[in-house]
Amino acid sequence: MSLKYKHGGEVSDSIGLLISILVRYPEVGTINYEPKDQVLRFTFMMAQPLAGEAIQQFEKKFRKSLEVYNYLEDREPKVINLKYTPYDQLMALEVQRDVITLSRDEIDLIIALVREEFGASLVAENNDNIMEEELMIQEELIDRMLESVRGTVPERQLIAFREEGRVMVFNK
Repeated sequence: MSLKYKHGGEVSDSIGLLISILVRYPEVGTINYEPKDQVLRFTFMMAQPLAGEAIQQFEKKFRKSLEVYNYLEDREPKVINLKYTPYDQLMALEVQRDVITLSRDEIDLIIALVREEFGASLVAENNDNIMEEELMIQEELIDRMLESVRGTVPERQLIAFREEGRVMVFNK
C-alpha cells in the first residue's frame, strides 16, 4: 500500500506520512518534518487566543498524559515540546514530537487531548465526506510510513497544509 502522484510516480514515505496525517486528522492545520532532528511539528489553530493559566494547565495535562502513555509503551521520547504563538484573533499551538518514538496511537492521543481541551475554538476542516474505510487506510499508511521514516537518512525539510480541501506539500 502506497501513495502515488497523479503521473503515477511513488510518493516518498516522508511526504506520504504528512499527507496521511492531514487527511486522517482534520484538526491538524499544518505539519512540518525536520529530518535533521527527526521531529514532526503538528500545528493546531485556535479561533481565539488563550489565557496564560489555561495554557499552563493544558501543558501540564498534556505532558503528564504523554509521559504516562510512553511509560506504558516502554518508550523514552527525546522530544515533547509545546509552543504557543498568539496572533490578533487566532492562536497557534505547535506540538513537537520525535519520529523515533512516535506512534500512530500517540498521535491519536495528542489529537484527543487537543480536541478535548480546545474543541469549541479549534479550527478544523470538515472531513465528513471521508468514509470510515478511507480513514482506516490512512491509519495503516501512517503506521507503515512512521516505521519507514524512522530508519531513513535525513531527507529535505517538508511542510504540509490544507488549502480548499486539498493537501499541499512543499520543501522548506
